[in-house]
Amino acid sequence: MADEELQVEEGGKKKSKLMLIIIIAVVVIGGAAGAYFFLFAGSDEPAAEQLPETEAAAAAAPATQGGGAEIGTALYVAMPRPFVFNVPGGGRDRLVQIKVQLLVRGSDNEELVKTHIPLIEGTLLQTFSMSNAEDLVTEAGKIELREQAVSEVKRALEENDIGSNVVERVLFTGFVMQ
Repeated sequence: MADEELQVEEGGKKKSKLMLIIIIAVVVIGGAAGAYFFLFAGSDEPAAEQLPETEAAAAAAPATQGGGAEIGTALYVAMPRPFVFNVPGGGRDRLVQIKVQLLVRGSDNEELVKTHIPLIEGTLLQTFSMSNAEDLVTEAGKIELREQAVSEVKRALEENDIGSNVVERVLFTGFVMQ
């Protein structure tokens, strides 16, 4: 009787060891597949060697303006926090949250924008809070608000002798209205 119990325990130990080895193998293979996906397959940008010669040369060349003067690389400056404000609506006020990034050209303009973020934030908040819910529901209203935001930011920067061509565009990277 004792011999039968000993054989059953040895058989159980072998099965548990085999199961442990299988689990470890599955975890290692899954980790390797995940690492491959994130490192190699996750990139949406085409490799430079996959582009035709003219596209690769155009991508490598710096942006130039009409007379051949370099205008700089497009850089994006994110506002440190989203804008949250109330707008009047037909039946009730609505709460709006907008995440904003600014398109600038060149590292000099990027540094200027980063230095003057409080001025830009105040200007954008004032511009955003003058809108109403009926306009912000439509795509045309959002486009108009973006254009108005660009012109107001340029005006505020010009009034403070910073320059009107520092910010090229105001981009909404998140827009929620409740």
